[in-house]
Amino acid sequence: MQELLPQPELAPATISPMPATRATAGSVTRSAALMLLLATFALVAMSSSAGANYNPKKAIWGPTRVNGQSAFPIYKNLGVGIYSMALDWSRIAARKPVHPTDPNDPAYRWPGSIDGDVRAARRAGIHVNLEITYTPKWANGGHAKQWAPTNPVEFGRFAAAAAKRYTAVHLWQIWGEPSRVKNFMPYDAANGSATSLTPRQARGPQKYAQLVDAAYGALKTLPGRNLVLAGSTFTGGNIRTPLWIRYMKLPNGRPPRMDLYSHNPFSFREPNLKNGASRAYNVDFSDVARLDRTVSHYLAKPRGKKRLPLFLSEWCIPTGKDGEFNYQKTEAEQAKWINSAFKIVNRKEDPFIFALGWIHLQDGGGSMAGLIDSKGRKKPGYWAFRNG
Repeated sequence: MQELLPQPELAPATISPMPATRATAGSVTRSAALMLLLATFALVAMSSSAGANYNPKKAIWGPTRVNGQSAFPIYKNLGVGIYSMALDWSRIAARKPVHPTDPNDPAYRWPGSIDGDVRAARRAGIHVNLEITYTPKWANGGHAKQWAPTNPVEFGRFAAAAAKRYTAVHLWQIWGEPSRVKNFMPYDAANGSATSLTPRQARGPQKYAQLVDAAYGALKTLPGRNLVLAGSTFTGGNIRTPLWIRYMKLPNGRPPRMDLYSHNPFSFREPNLKNGASRAYNVDFSDVARLDRTVSHYLAKPRGKKRLPLFLSEWCIPTGKDGEFNYQKTEAEQAKWINSAFKIVNRKEDPFIFALGWIHLQDGGGSMAGLIDSKGRKKPGYWAFRNG
């Protein structure tokens, strides 16, 4: 079985390499498929108003208003099942709350826009994924908001308050791309060819693991079926995804508790599981089956689970010179790649992807990766996503 990283000699605290074969592959596949289907249908019930294009595995990040009008009718037309947005702890709790798990504590300043957006999404039959990110100064020693909290328990307490505030939300994503040093501090970057981490480099995934576990513990004590999305890696990173996964460990050596593994599989090539592994330990869309095996080995099995479904949180294909990505495709190629991606996401045999999220609904602000161009014309990719 092809691995995302070669397996060097591991330190005593790490897990041994993944075996080359799986004697119980059939039972694992059936169990994982059942787990995924149950999780999907328990979370996302097909609404009576949803059209034939509705797919609970379709997610999107995007504006809540377009040309002064609610964007949720557009998302409903696209058949979206999950709308994603961020919740900035550093802005909501600039002062330390006296009762941190109580959303009504006077220190909290919840943005009214999110309350309205959650209601608008639910009216459209769309579930919401909230990504909790950033840290207030009082919780991280007075540093910039990208610094991890000194005490992970504080992060979990805020997660509990947020879940009590937004009771209609049951998907909770932990941070955004923490494997970028500028997004999550403090730790040292690793060389892209590294096959192990120094103690200073390992601080990143280790600190992140503590946030994840704290949030999981807090959210699971509340009513409702809250699911925790963790990892939040992307194709590259200052610590490559396979190493981030391997070193996501708590002080006791175990991986953190979570329900889904989130990853942004930005791609330079058309999604195809038959493609070989990406170079330099990158993990693009064609690598997601290999990612699934790595996640299962290092994060699921040590916690007694056979699999953690993948939430592919962010993905897009620019159709012109773009401010974020250094490549571009034609509009026809964008549509073709989207079709190829959904063939993987929607596969009936051995399904392992919980959802695929798109970013940039419309071109503008330096992005050319929208499904709609800057003049409001729907690209071929719009219809490909709608039919996904």
